[in-house]
Amino acid sequence: MKFKLTIPSSLSEISLSQYQKFLKIQENNKESYFLQCKMIEIFCHLDAKSVRLIKLTDASRIVQILNDMFDSKPQLVKTFELSGTEYGLIPNLDEMSLGEYVDLDTYMGDWDNMHIAMNVLYRPIKEKLGDKYLIKEYDVDAKDKINNIPMDVVFGAVFFLYNLGIDLSKVMVDYLENPPTEDWMDQQTSLENMDGIKASSLHSLKTMLDDLKISLN
Repeated sequence: MKFKLTIPSSLSEISLSQYQKFLKIQENNKESYFLQCKMIEIFCHLDAKSVRLIKLTDASRIVQILNDMFDSKPQLVKTFELSGTEYGLIPNLDEMSLGEYVDLDTYMGDWDNMHIAMNVLYRPIKEKLGDKYLIKEYDVDAKDKINNIPMDVVFGAVFFLYNLGIDLSKVMVDYLENPPTEDWMDQQTSLENMDGIKASSLHSLKTMLDDLKISLN
């Protein structure tokens, strides 16, 4: 029996909905070979019967390729295209509404609802000029429209927020060990503008990251 097998070459070819589907199966099943079959079935778009026909050595190589991808730490993706629509990262976390903050704080650590957190961070671009852009207002009812977001975007956003938390921790340690002078804030130029995200946003991000339930491994 012949069948076509397409192995993803990067996280950009794997969607959040696929990843959520696999995590849900993994929660209730710990048997290694069963999970390997499901991994190939879900991420390689193959039916269960065809997966069982793959040689064991080939299946092991495919699983290793997929695992290596999930072990990577992608860079932050600021814009991407999905189903013909270009999405952009929220330019300024300080401008978040209460609803945006609540949804981001609630769902950022919940993989079942990670698409809601991504809806907060990424919105359709309505105007663009060079590297600058304006995104649409947050739609609290659009909580399923971005569940096919590529996983390189998702992981990039997660690690970006995580690293911001790490950076903030270092700053706070330095602050406590070396009391600030009057011009201390003027000297913190690296924190004043971090790709459009203001330093005053860091405290809110650190609060979110403290409660982050994602295993970064």
